[in-house]
Amino acid sequence: MNVLIAGDFCDRYRISDLIARGNYASLFDDIKYLTEQADVSIINFEFPIVLHAGVPITKSGPTLQGQPAAVDAVKYAGFNVCTLANNHILDQGTKCCIETRELLENAGIKTVGIGKNSAEAATVLYINQKEKGTLAIVNCCEHEFSIATATTAGANPLNPIQQYYNIQEARTKADYVLVIVHGGHEHYALPSPRMKETYRFFIDAGADAIINHHQHCYSGYEIYHGKPIFYGLGNLLFDHKSERHGPWNEGFMVSLRLDKQTLPQFELYPYTQCNERPSVIPMNEAERKIFAERIDKLNQIISNEDQLNTTFETWAQKTSRNFLVPFQ
Repeated sequence: MNVLIAGDFCDRYRISDLIARGNYASLFDDIKYLTEQADVSIINFEFPIVLHAGVPITKSGPTLQGQPAAVDAVKYAGFNVCTLANNHILDQGTKCCIETRELLENAGIKTVGIGKNSAEAATVLYINQKEKGTLAIVNCCEHEFSIATATTAGANPLNPIQQYYNIQEARTKADYVLVIVHGGHEHYALPSPRMKETYRFFIDAGADAIINHHQHCYSGYEIYHGKPIFYGLGNLLFDHKSERHGPWNEGFMVSLRLDKQTLPQFELYPYTQCNERPSVIPMNEAERKIFAERIDKLNQIISNEDQLNTTFETWAQKTSRNFLVPFQ
């Protein structure tokens, strides 16, 4: 089974203009060949759709929203699964959250990661590909204003105990288990020590691969017990008013090749996005060389416990004031 996983997609700024005009080709044509090759193509849908008038929730940070035509854009691009467990899916309230899932499902796009309550949000998605086997997808996110409760709609929270049982369940029903987490520290291109420990635990629990996104920059990866853990894909298509030609505008997709008889194999597809035009464009040879060197450096830090801890502590000390400002 060939599974393609992409990072964050958001209907914003120049992207919104093209979606409103139905110009999906400008956004996605340069990468459609990848979704067409995949049995399962997954994208993180990082916003709720507002059909009428949204009611933004009270939170720290921006509240996002998108238009119904964004569903058509995703379908045009060839993605057939949307992960919805992220820190923006509840930005316009519970009604828009659930309506977003319904719009995607009605268009034939499978979803995972949200529900009308916490139990439903934790539901594992199973995709059967006949002779190629069954894929289970567990999707969750860190706690940032979007989490479902026992009685209210929202996203499936990152809870290692809950995910352990989900992975164990999936292991009995599926040939392959993929865990996709939306988490990490924004604009920090490495996992925290806690992330590394948690994601390794998910492999120990029975997952075949772990994918992370959220940081708005790509990170490195490691192979743990023969299974890949990707600590950050970066934005797939997420426009910014001022960011150009920087970490915000680079990322990679992962193509996983899953076989019942062998360990997972993978290939990275790096790209730039939303520079001169709001598109996803595969990197050229020179850009790929720089990307490979950058990934190697990140991977070296990830593989060294002491260096990873020291780098994270240095970053935390440097940026701690930014996190404390809202409480002052």
